[in-house]
Amino acid sequence: MSFTLIQQATPRLHRSELAVPGSNPTFMEKSAQSAADVIFLDLEDAVAPDDKEQARKNIIQALNEIDWGSKTMMIRINGLDTHYMYRDVVDIVEACPRLDMILIPKVGVPQDVYAIDVLVTQIEQAKKREKKLGFEVLIETALGMANVEAIAQSSKRLEAMSFGVADYAASCRTRSTVIGGVNPDYSVLTDKDEAGNRETHWQDPWLFAQQRMLVACRAYGLRPIDGPFGDFSDKDGYLSAARRCAAAGYEGKWAIHPSQIELANEVFTPSEKEVEKARRILEAMEEAAKAGRGAVALDGRLIDIASIRMAEALIQKADSMKK
Repeated sequence: MSFTLIQQATPRLHRSELAVPGSNPTFMEKSAQSAADVIFLDLEDAVAPDDKEQARKNIIQALNEIDWGSKTMMIRINGLDTHYMYRDVVDIVEACPRLDMILIPKVGVPQDVYAIDVLVTQIEQAKKREKKLGFEVLIETALGMANVEAIAQSSKRLEAMSFGVADYAASCRTRSTVIGGVNPDYSVLTDKDEAGNRETHWQDPWLFAQQRMLVACRAYGLRPIDGPFGDFSDKDGYLSAARRCAAAGYEGKWAIHPSQIELANEVFTPSEKEVEKARRILEAMEEAAKAGRGAVALDGRLIDIASIRMAEALIQKADSMKK
């Protein structure tokens, strides 16, 4: 390990992140009964300009009056380039002790996070707020992705990053057909076989961006979260997108419809088979250590010290979901 040790963000169960428009009180009441780990009450894209002030009032009432149980509660504020943002932060943070986190959209540079941090810190001090708020940032522009490593180090409040695929696609002028989906033109063609036939293999247009954000998160102790999948009628498409991210190391994914919550929780919960294998790895390595060996074979495969770290991380994740 490097001599430089990075402090890990506040641990939270973050398999599913449900988006709920602040302009719809009925949806907020229903979301409290859902199985989502994290809920963000939205003031930004899901709310029309004429409804933003009322949505802010709705959210204050909901955070103070609805029983949210043990869920992590978050608001998505409006962008720093709007005049709505400062009132989103001031009004809600001052009035809502139940609030856990703030989701900052379209972060492009570290200074964007710094600006919200200054405002939140002053409110906490003035109101003697006992609970220190955490931040999640949306990486959803080319500028944000270009600065993702610097953004990951921008604030001690920062806990997580989400990949906002829709605005990212627009920022990069990507020819996207479905939010979070793929495009058949983003593919490679194989050489001809002996019969002159060729095969087309679809590629994942979001792979580079998701991996870059993932590395920045893991390097600086943050939770990487995948963003929305727009076609909520396409269960298989959502599961495919979620599984790719889970396999890569993401901790969760957005749900823009209640039907996607269960899918996210399923994908990002380690299976009993995975947990059992991880425990067997630890047991095998413990026996190897007693015998003075640094590596050992298990099920025909070599395992070593790195295997211990991977197994421990998986078991820790599984155990956290039992609490």
